[in-house]
Amino acid sequence: MQDPRSDEVDLLIDAWAGQLPEIDFSPLDVMSRLRRISLQLNSIRATAFRSADLAIWEFDVLAALRRSGEPFRMSPAQLVRVTMVTSGTLTNRLDLLEERALVERRKNPVDGRGVLVCMTEVGRELVDRAMLALVAHEEEQLAPLSQQERAQLIELLRRLGSAIHLDQPA
Repeated sequence: MQDPRSDEVDLLIDAWAGQLPEIDFSPLDVMSRLRRISLQLNSIRATAFRSADLAIWEFDVLAALRRSGEPFRMSPAQLVRVTMVTSGTLTNRLDLLEERALVERRKNPVDGRGVLVCMTEVGRELVDRAMLALVAHEEEQLAPLSQQERAQLIELLRRLGSAIHLDQPA
């Protein structure tokens, strides 16, 4: 009889342990759960953003502008840095956001050759609505954890995140 506390990851590890009993699969116990949670989180976020009529990438750009504070504008170079996309990708995204009247490109008053990307009022309303939906959806998912458990999880994930090296082979 299967342990009622076991999940798909437990079954996966048990199957591997049966094939390679000399291996310690405890890293998979953590990382496989994180991966599955990450995939679920992507779906939760997409649902929250869709409720505000935004795609994930639209939210990313608008959220960067919103976090910058009044007057909600940044240079394209700043947006490339904070959204972690290429300049070509950002240009395409800005074109599409501009078509939806969520951002405007304006001349930079300090550097006449430069451009600033400014969020419109409609863009601000949508990104705020998306953020409120996201927080509500994520709060719902975290409901089983106490505030103390959340604080502990935050600290553990912070430590793990700072220890993970992205430049190592997968």
